[in-house]
Amino acid sequence: MLRGIDVSAYQPSSYDTDGYSFVFIKATEGRSYINPKLAAQTKHARDADLVVGFYHFLWPGNLAAQAEYFVRHAPETGGDILAVDWETTGEGTHATNAEKDQFIRKVKRLRPNNRVVLYANRHYWLTIDTTSYAGDGLWIADYVSAGKPRIKAKWRFHQYTDDPLDKNVADFASKAALRTWAANA
Repeated sequence: MLRGIDVSAYQPSSYDTDGYSFVFIKATEGRSYINPKLAAQTKHARDADLVVGFYHFLWPGNLAAQAEYFVRHAPETGGDILAVDWETTGEGTHATNAEKDQFIRKVKRLRPNNRVVLYANRHYWLTIDTTSYAGDGLWIADYVSAGKPRIKAKWRFHQYTDDPLDKNVADFASKAALRTWAANA
């Protein structure tokens, strides 16, 4: 298993990369938020030779506009991974299954050369999700032993803790295997 992290504006631009193979960086949210540290965090990841992914925090409604907003602001580099973060918003709402699926498909049409994955916590995956559609792969959050999420579905990434920051593992034999998978969308 490969080790990685995910970062947002809450983390510094020069976060620790030692021992990590990949990073997911928050790019956008809804149709108005852009991570102010996106460029610096991306440069830091590329300088450390990490496999890079970008995520969008999904809000209900205006799915096409959100997808376009995300791909307009997430750097466009072959081999980068794109993710939709599907969970409860600060207002207590969430995108529907149909909206989540529509968003993933729209991003895939807009960026056919990038892998597009779904990030969801275990509760969402087991009780909210009704389609089991995760695009090119599932990134599951379940705070248990690394690499042992309590789901039966095939997953690619597992966020296993948020203490002191979001830590993940990836189900790939090597960083080269992850790069190959990401590059062959």
